[in-house]
Amino acid sequence: MKEFELINHYFKGRGITRRDVAIGIGDDCAVVEVPENCQLAVTTDTLVEGVHFFPDIPPRALGHRVLAVNLSDLAAMGAEPTWVSIGLTLPDVNMTWLEQFTEGMHEIAEYYNVQLIGGDTTQGPLTITICAKGIIPKGKALTRSGANVGDWIYLTGQVGDAALAIESRKRGIELSPEQAKRVTEKLHYPKPHVAAGQVLRGLATACIDVSDGLLADLQHILNHSTVGADIDVASVPISDDLKSIEDQALIDMLSLSYGDDYQLLFTVNDSNRSAVEARLSQYGVEAKCIGQVTSNVGNIELLKHGEKYILPEQIGYEHFN
Repeated sequence: MKEFELINHYFKGRGITRRDVAIGIGDDCAVVEVPENCQLAVTTDTLVEGVHFFPDIPPRALGHRVLAVNLSDLAAMGAEPTWVSIGLTLPDVNMTWLEQFTEGMHEIAEYYNVQLIGGDTTQGPLTITICAKGIIPKGKALTRSGANVGDWIYLTGQVGDAALAIESRKRGIELSPEQAKRVTEKLHYPKPHVAAGQVLRGLATACIDVSDGLLADLQHILNHSTVGADIDVASVPISDDLKSIEDQALIDMLSLSYGDDYQLLFTVNDSNRSAVEARLSQYGVEAKCIGQVTSNVGNIELLKHGEKYILPEQIGYEHFN
């Protein structure tokens, strides 16, 4: 199967069709219509085999994952996902692999009402680049720069399970078959908090998704907002599977410094706390308060049961580091 046969068979005409797409796959560019009084949010992410995913990841899971991590970026801005394009580099054309990969991608795209509108295919080492777009009411975007001293810091769910799935393979951490299945599911099928991001518009003061590590992504908020933070380590939600590990230093590393969780980390002032908790609970999201914004600019102070806790040497993942 050659390039254009591949595009026509696996991408063109599959998935949903949105009314705001004037020209989709097949032309030099896609043309879309942005609603009046809305702004366009655009995010791009590249995933490379051996860096962002194991070579033996099921292709359906990979199709889900590559789109989910980009939708999480849109969620962190409070955007409604709308359109996506893909750059797919393949070593060869494996029709079985492609069928399963595109099935996983189209499945999550349909769930979030996102249309695939274009992209590119090339031959080379397996690499996938996604450019996802969304719309936000004008002036309502969530950013990293709005946190204020005294704001409360919240997290939408548990962290560390995806990291445990990765490190159990790298380090040989013993997990039961049930535990391995649960944490691998978290790694392969992350769930972007799209609805939660839209709920937080006008309520949260700053927001980011946890992709590179809880502390590393918190640091982005602190740097952009020119504030500091106190974090109660005991309040950070982790699963029973992670708690079962006897090495506390490893638990801290996986939950605080690793990433791949795609939870939303956000700040909210005191007057909006109750509204945020109530509205998120309507969508089945139980956000947990894990700390507070301080005036100690750029610094994270870790506490556990009121006592100072040691900050890990490396607080997150960074390419070329």
